[in-house]
Amino acid sequence: MSGAHYRIGVLTLSDKGSRGEREDESGRLLGEMIKPLGDVSRYQVIADEPDEIVMMLKSWSDELQLDLILTTGGTGLSPRDCTPQATAAVLDYEIPGMAEAMRAASMQKTPHAMLSRALVGVRGRTMIINLPGSPKGVRENLEVLLPALPHGLAKLQGDPADCARP
Repeated sequence: MSGAHYRIGVLTLSDKGSRGEREDESGRLLGEMIKPLGDVSRYQVIADEPDEIVMMLKSWSDELQLDLILTTGGTGLSPRDCTPQATAAVLDYEIPGMAEAMRAASMQKTPHAMLSRALVGVRGRTMIINLPGSPKGVRENLEVLLPALPHGLAKLQGDPADCARP
């Protein structure tokens, strides 16, 4: 991993979790897995409400200027799953290869991976990554991205080094 220390936010989208009816295992796991990159300086569990998700993503990106926001939950097909739509509404641009890599790796384990609508993209200098809501899905998907995250985050922060390996 890189020697840089990034400011990270973990946002869990869960109706039950926001009401205290379910423990947030996925958010806790994200915090543990991302430690080599930096500190989780913001953590919140909110309901699957598009306006609230948009508000939180904008605030954490624009006001707090976090380097990385990891969301967990709301990426499937159920009527309340709105994380990708809310994320798309705030992104300046997508990083499709990262979302494709998560789905490709997950397809090796389950055909249901093709139903994931997770997005990865950038707002300002903040990378936003949608992850599944289950701890298993979080672990499997974030493991795919971890090798590329230090380089991607460094580039977003203005690293002028060439991308090609010597």
